[in-house]
Amino acid sequence: MTAWLLPAQDRPAFEVASVKPSDPVAGSRFGPGVYTYPGGRVVARNCALEYLVREAFAPDGGTEVLEFAFPNGPKWYGTDRFDIEARPPSNSASSKSNPTSFKNPPNEEQRLMLQTLLAERFQLKFHREVKDRTVYLLMRGKGELKLREPKNKDEYSWAGTAGGGGPFANGIAGMNISMAQFAGRLTPALGRPVLDRTGLSGFFDFKYEYTADEQSRDVTGSVMTSLRGLGLKLETDTAPIEIIVIDHVEKPSAN
Repeated sequence: MTAWLLPAQDRPAFEVASVKPSDPVAGSRFGPGVYTYPGGRVVARNCALEYLVREAFAPDGGTEVLEFAFPNGPKWYGTDRFDIEARPPSNSASSKSNPTSFKNPPNEEQRLMLQTLLAERFQLKFHREVKDRTVYLLMRGKGELKLREPKNKDEYSWAGTAGGGGPFANGIAGMNISMAQFAGRLTPALGRPVLDRTGLSGFFDFKYEYTADEQSRDVTGSVMTSLRGLGLKLETDTAPIEIIVIDHVEKPSAN
């Protein structure tokens, strides 16, 4: 069963968890992140509650498309930063986990535990809606498909900018990533849900850096150019998208 469909009483919980405001000095040097370690330990650094909610509900590091909404939510929901350290019980499957990289996203059980933590410590309440949205479909293009077998199949699944600069500013690179995960990584950059319709299974490495003549002024144009270079493309369509609507949150109680 998908993570966000489980009723609250059936979700697993961390055995020990600490939640505290982030140090503003230390936090200014690092971006937000949720990390996983051997033994199932989950650590969040410099994360707004909005970021934590997305991490808790995003299946398999982004292989499904979800939309989030919080009508008239408090400003602190997206601005105040928190640090979390949590450890699962010894009888959980996650306690036996040994991720290949601390950057690996939380597994499904850890996400459920994080949902429980948010419900208990931040009084998170939400409901689900499904609405039709304009989406992009990630599809095979006409050119040669330039995807390779992963160099390291145990490596953390990643996709991002091929060179320096902003999101996909100089092209696209990916490492040990599925097309469904890749679509999930493209979604926030394009500001529109991206659904995998390539029909390609497995995981891939790829890289496309475009020339100055191909440079685009906007992220969408950069992505479109890069995908064509990889033998892929985007098409516009309409599809039902699940929305997680946040109804209520509170600042966490002291540890």
